[in-house]
Amino acid sequence: MNRLSKPVSRRRPVVVVTGGTAGVGRAAARIFADRGYDVAVLARGRAGLDATRADLEERGAAVWTQQTDVAEVAQVEAAADAVEAELGPIDVWVNNAFAGALSLFRDTTADEFRRMTDVTYLGQVNGTRAALTRMRTRDRGVIVNVASAMSFRAIPLQSAYCGAKHAIKGFTESLITELRNEGSGVSVGLITLPGLNTPQFDWNLNKMPRHPMPVPPVYQPEVAARAIADTARRPRRNRWVGVPTVYTVLGNRLAPGVMDWYLARYGVRSQQTARLLPDHGANLYRAQDEDVDRGARGQFDDLAHPSDPVSFIGRHRTLAALAASAVPAGGLAVAARMHAHRRPG
Repeated sequence: MNRLSKPVSRRRPVVVVTGGTAGVGRAAARIFADRGYDVAVLARGRAGLDATRADLEERGAAVWTQQTDVAEVAQVEAAADAVEAELGPIDVWVNNAFAGALSLFRDTTADEFRRMTDVTYLGQVNGTRAALTRMRTRDRGVIVNVASAMSFRAIPLQSAYCGAKHAIKGFTESLITELRNEGSGVSVGLITLPGLNTPQFDWNLNKMPRHPMPVPPVYQPEVAARAIADTARRPRRNRWVGVPTVYTVLGNRLAPGVMDWYLARYGVRSQQTARLLPDHGANLYRAQDEDVDRGARGQFDDLAHPSDPVSFIGRHRTLAALAASAVPAGGLAVAARMHAHRRPG
């Protein structure tokens, strides 16, 4: 089932957001609508799609929604055809959909591991293929692939997700070089994200005894969404978001053995609250916003930062360069301390 919210009366840029009904995808869809885009949202949950459409209509966008499983190539291709027929040529494609778990590898079945890989990694490959096929004929467009600090440094309990995010990074880098080789006008950018306050911690597959939580410091999904929209406007090979992304990536480059030790000691505990896990469904095979809209934010508002100095620096490079000549190098360490939080009870 799909629906165009209103007739398109003028040529506005068109963006496709996969996984656009919740979390970062929902926040990104809102920001794109606010910035004058018409928006196509691809996701599985009917209630989430309906609520997102109403959300974006209030912001003045023409909206196309379609129930789509990004792991299925035929569904993604059909959705891309429909978007171009109803909204017009796709200018930006954001690959955001994923499926995750909190589970030891030994407790993760082969089918579960494969499903998370199909959605999180191959879903981005499928979306990139659909977008690139159409953009190359026009020699323009931007594809934004959503990665994670875990694309650089894997952590315990998320082996399938970490493996998929590593694969996304490698795939994106390979594609960037191919497009440059042919002199293409199509750009591909990677967004590298920290822990975020999204509904995923209420619906990811969980085989641990306690309720999942993002690894602190935590940011609101709007922080990531702004970085995605900025990349669509000014494509960049890799845009880091969040102070923890910086020290995770750089720390692993400098001292991977120390990171192994630290994550072995604290990584399992830091991903769980002290609360017992309530009985709820997982979105691995069935969308958890099929009947109830989940929105952009999760339950960790008290931990989540609404802004990020790393994103600000990335957005204002000239200003940052001038400031760097006058500000002591210890400023980043101070920022990291300001953004640190203890684990909630």
